[in-house]
Amino acid sequence: MKLSDDFDARRLRPRQPKHWRLRIGAALGALLATFGILLAMAGIASLAGRAPVLGTLNDSTGEAGVLLLLGLLLLWAGIAFWRSCRRRLRQPRDLALSPHLLKKRD
Repeated sequence: MKLSDDFDARRLRPRQPKHWRLRIGAALGALLATFGILLAMAGIASLAGRAPVLGTLNDSTGEAGVLLLLGLLLLWAGIAFWRSCRRRLRQPRDLALSPHLLKKRD
């Protein structure tokens, strides 16, 4: 079969999807985790009796405990969001073959 001069094999392949949304999501997840670490550290410092980190926001031990729990919750949510975005970034976008079509191994 003769190929013509204007044949381009790249047109036959599907375009790779752009991953910028997932990259931005992973960055936001990392920022949430960082903010959660900082809030948890502020709550721990306030519970330990150090100088108040956030001014009058955490004067009592109850408010310091709320800061600690909020920081740990943000840390967990940020890590979960970051991991889900990273998992979706690493998924293969190719066609998958059925196992019965693969080469038989004895």
